[in-house]
Amino acid sequence: MPLTRRYLMCPPRFFAVDYAINPWMDPSQPVDVARAMAQWTELRDTYRRLGHTVEEIEPQPGLPDMVFAANSGTVIDGRVLGARFRARQRVPEADHYRRWFLEHGYRDVTMPSRINEAEGDFAWTGRMILAGTGFRTDPEAHAEAQEILGVPVLSLRLVDPRYYHLDTALFVLSEATDSAPAQIAYYPEAFSAGSRRVLARLFPDAVLADAADAACFGLNGVSDGRNVVLPLEATSLGRRLAARGYEPVHVDISELRKAGGGPKCCTLEIRK
Repeated sequence: MPLTRRYLMCPPRFFAVDYAINPWMDPSQPVDVARAMAQWTELRDTYRRLGHTVEEIEPQPGLPDMVFAANSGTVIDGRVLGARFRARQRVPEADHYRRWFLEHGYRDVTMPSRINEAEGDFAWTGRMILAGTGFRTDPEAHAEAQEILGVPVLSLRLVDPRYYHLDTALFVLSEATDSAPAQIAYYPEAFSAGSRRVLARLFPDAVLADAADAACFGLNGVSDGRNVVLPLEATSLGRRLAARGYEPVHVDISELRKAGGGPKCCTLEIRK
C-alpha cells in the first residue's frame, strides 16, 4: 500500500559538471541546465501527483551538486543527522541543509564527526538502517549514526566504483511493518561477497536487478510502498516490480545522470 511521504528537494538552478568525483562525471561533456531543470521539475511534480509533500531548499551558486539532496541528511522520527562530505567541492552544502532544518523548526539536529553522505549511503527499512561504505561514507559513521539516531545500523560494503553510494545499488520498496518484513531491490554485483550473503539472508524475497538496470541508475529509485519512481530506461526492473504488485512510474533523469544522480539522489525523505 502507498504511504504518504514528505520530501525535501533542491532545484538544479546552478547545475553543472565542473569537476569529476565519480565515474559518471565528465567535465568535457556539455550540460543542459534548462533540461536538467525540466527533468527535476517533472520528478517533483510526479511526487506531488502521487500525493506526497515536497518542500524545497534554495540552491546556492557555486554548489552544482546541491540538487542531490539525499546526500545532505538522514531524518528518522524527526531527529536529523546531517552530512559531512568527502569531496571538498561539496563540503559547504552540509551547512545550508543544516540551517534549513533549524529554520523549519527541527531542533534535534546533529552534525556528524565522520564522513557521512547521509541517505546516499543510508537506507531506512522501517526496522534498521542499511548503511553503505567503501567509497564515500566512513565505516565509523555507521556506529555514529546508530548512536545519534537510536536505530540499528547494518554495514554493507560496496566494491564497484560506478556504484559509489548505496542508493545507486539498493533501495527499499516497502518498509517493515508489524505483519510484514521490509522488501528491497538491489544489484548484487555492486557488493562484496560477504555483504551479498548478508542481503540474501535478510531479504530472501528481494528484487534483484541486472547490469542494465544498474547502469541506468534503476536502483536509484524512490518507492512509497506501491508506486516506484524509476529512470525511464529501467524497463526490465520495472517489469520485475510490476510482477510483484508495484506500480512503476518512469521519469527522464538523463541530464542529471551526467553528474551521477537519479530520482533518489534528488530526494531527501523527512520521516517525522
